[in-house]
Amino acid sequence: MHIGHDKCTEYRITDDDGNSNVIEQITEEKDLGVYITADLKPSTQCVRAVAKARSVMGMVRRNFSRLDKEGFLLISKTYIRPHMEYCVQAWSPYLKKDIECLEKVQRSATKMVHGLRHLSYEQS
Repeated sequence: MHIGHDKCTEYRITDDDGNSNVIEQITEEKDLGVYITADLKPSTQCVRAVAKARSVMGMVRRNFSRLDKEGFLLISKTYIRPHMEYCVQAWSPYLKKDIECLEKVQRSATKMVHGLRHLSYEQS
């Protein structure tokens, strides 16, 4: 991965014998649990965080047939939100599509609560 305006297409390492090997270029890297792409946009991190949060929501939905507000708050703060907020200071979603992607998880999570199903996301 290279960052900058240089459009170098190939990087090589030359050993002591003069043989050169091409280094593989990658478009994203995971470091400390945060995905960093070559364009430095947080979209990949948002998509992966949402996928993990949705999988946890699926487990909660399968194991709890009926949730009240207090139970949902406890489960949400303990199991769902940490996946969406992990290291958010580093990847800080600033694009509108990333923010909406994260808010979709919260909207669908509020639909799991018996008393909040009929309310819109803004009202709940």
